[in-house]
Amino acid sequence: MKKLGCATVFVLALLMAVPVLFVAFAAAREPATAPAMETVGKVSGIPQRMLAAYQSAAAQLPGQVPQCKGMRWPILAGIAKIESNHAAGRKIADNGDITPHILGPLLDGSGVGGNTTAYPEGNNRAMGPFQFMPSTWTGSGRDGNGDGRKNPHNADDAALGAAVYLCGNGRNLTDRAQLKAAIFQYNHSDAYVADVLSWIDRYSQLGNGTIRLGAHATGDARTVITSALGEQGTPYSWGGGGPKGPTKGTCCSPSGKSGAGIAGYDCSGLTTYAYAQVGISLPRTAAAQSQHGKRIPASRGVGALKPGDLVFFAYDPTSDTTIYHVGIYLGYGQMINAARPGTTVRAEAIWDHGFAGGARLL
Repeated sequence: MKKLGCATVFVLALLMAVPVLFVAFAAAREPATAPAMETVGKVSGIPQRMLAAYQSAAAQLPGQVPQCKGMRWPILAGIAKIESNHAAGRKIADNGDITPHILGPLLDGSGVGGNTTAYPEGNNRAMGPFQFMPSTWTGSGRDGNGDGRKNPHNADDAALGAAVYLCGNGRNLTDRAQLKAAIFQYNHSDAYVADVLSWIDRYSQLGNGTIRLGAHATGDARTVITSALGEQGTPYSWGGGGPKGPTKGTCCSPSGKSGAGIAGYDCSGLTTYAYAQVGISLPRTAAAQSQHGKRIPASRGVGALKPGDLVFFAYDPTSDTTIYHVGIYLGYGQMINAARPGTTVRAEAIWDHGFAGGARLL
């Protein structure tokens, strides 16, 4: 689903035509002094019980495949993100049991669920948060929670089974080529490998799962982040915000929402304000801001970003002219942004869809 966040290319002319005296009359604001190293909790988007299963499986793996090196919880999280979105929509019991069960379509070539090729196990379904086929589970299934059962619908069992399967006879998963080979074995698709790797890289920045916003930011980057974090809770306003702080916006966003009566920020208004605190003047739209500084292409992934970088989203991530949203990267796969009408300035995980890279101005 496309997210409509702030001023886009097609409204640049409109914004230039609308009087912008409100920016000039905005009251000067003192930059925020709150520390940037703000702890905001655990990994966004992963249920705590699933995260515990991934971490436990990685810890248990040496006892299962001693020759395997480099198994980490982000690897398991990357697989489970694509296979089941971390058992989204299901209940995860304290013992790890997941209900209702997660079942894939019959692999009988019927076309249901997008499957048009009949497989030998066509009368069976992939099972659980890691979507094991019955034959694969028979060989790789493990009892991850010590209850004496090997259940693919249990978070602990499935995570440990996935770790065993990915390790094979003893891969070195710290080697990128071997990691790619392990993921390809899981699903023979180059697109699948790329998707999983992108999530592994994102999760790998989180260490043990605790997120500290701007923890590695220094100098001007720290000032930019601290300034933006100080605006958390300020309302979203289409066309709002400028170098001196929040302002009343204009009418109207693509969804028809007016910012004329709301003092706040849209996405590019927030970034304009934060960067003004270190003497950097940015243009008014997200797409125009992408042309400043050193461009970081989306192909390099989230891992190429540093705290304080601008981060962009586009309808077509290969075309800067379709960029519609901008935020400020905080580290650990997080950003601060003014997301859309009806919300406030907030820190959140980088969006799943439309990631278009970043720009480094500092």
